[in-house]
Amino acid sequence: MPEGPEIRLAADQIANALIDRRVTEMFFAFEHLKPYEAEFIGHSVSAVRTRGKGMVICFTNQLYIYSHNQLYGRWYVRKRNSYPTTKRQLRLAIHNAKKSALLYSASDIEVLQESELATHPFLRRIELDVLDETVTPEQIVERFLDKRFYRRQLPILLLDQHFLGGLGNYLRSEILFVARVYPAMRPIDCSDKEINALVNAVLSVTQQSYNTKGITNDLEIAMKLKSQGHTRSYYRHYVFNRENRPCWICGTPIEKEILAGRRLYYCPHCQARSA
Repeated sequence: MPEGPEIRLAADQIANALIDRRVTEMFFAFEHLKPYEAEFIGHSVSAVRTRGKGMVICFTNQLYIYSHNQLYGRWYVRKRNSYPTTKRQLRLAIHNAKKSALLYSASDIEVLQESELATHPFLRRIELDVLDETVTPEQIVERFLDKRFYRRQLPILLLDQHFLGGLGNYLRSEILFVARVYPAMRPIDCSDKEINALVNAVLSVTQQSYNTKGITNDLEIAMKLKSQGHTRSYYRHYVFNRENRPCWICGTPIEKEILAGRRLYYCPHCQARSA
């Protein structure tokens, strides 16, 4: 599933292609949305916003398209009417005179009025988006210490979009590693030092992933490995998807567990349980 950084990067591409350019053609795959197609023609995109893993495209006719990529959704931005070769199903297409923004495979797509944004089930659930430039470390500390959250295991908590919007499976493994926190811990079990390390990791790892299009490993390590001819998938992460491979920091084999039904990777040495 695309996580917050990937959705924000897609939003950037869509904004660059569509903002202030009039829509010349609109396509919805779902029958209940087709009556809206004509309402967008001649209007332009005024903004593209993300909220966690959700996206809202704002139009000058005061309508909004909400989408969530779920597990398999993917955006493409291409020259007008240039479609990728793919077995995915096209669900939404926004065309202007020069560009097309195409959403494949996602099924969570809605057309909303402005008054519906505040009550939308997913959007209202996101209280803090980790890629929101206004979010502060102090706010995230408060989340970890909130009684609604502080007794939940960290690997489960970090997947809860109500806790922090935008985090997902690869980010939770990487955040726990960067913070050097044992995966089974709960916030209530953590020292002040560990809470601060988690907060810093949440912000730094997520922002780095956005800035580098998905690299969460130490950038010096990653660039050295790249210069040696290794593939991006080899050097991209500290621990995620690296079961039985040596930790980049200490050399201990990375281990994998299934928590909350999802894969979690960690280094048993760097993330040893504190005494």
